[in-house]
Amino acid sequence: MKLREEQWQKLEPLLIGKQGDPGAKGRNNRLFVEAVLWIISNQAMWRDLPAEFGKWNTAYMRFRRWNECDVWRQLTQYMYDDRELMAMFQQIVAYGDQQTGRIKQRLTRRENKQVYNSALAKLRGARSASSMADESTSHWVGLVMAAGAV
Repeated sequence: MKLREEQWQKLEPLLIGKQGDPGAKGRNNRLFVEAVLWIISNQAMWRDLPAEFGKWNTAYMRFRRWNECDVWRQLTQYMYDDRELMAMFQQIVAYGDQQTGRIKQRLTRRENKQVYNSALAKLRGARSASSMADESTSHWVGLVMAAGAV
């Protein structure tokens, strides 16, 4: 999937990070969008992004920021008159939703692991405290028994 010139002309004014926009500027919005399209069309990992698209981590982080801000979904709404471009952006939106789901799963697993480890630590602490109480109790019982035998 690659953008044709007329598709780019329609898309370019809608993208964030261009000259004249406040905040950070994207070096080359077209190259970035085509990098995202390459990832999706090849079903590849971000680290496999060819060097011609720039640093894979930079492209991935930018993709995530745009995904979190729902930029892809908003752009899809403007592509109603170009079915091919609309289909491309719908694939980007679906991919972004999938990535968001994976991130949420990882965060949930991490939180569950922390809760589990915390519960284990409390349990270990309770066991050591109860074993200390058992030792002291058995010590006193032994002393009382010895005193009664005398």
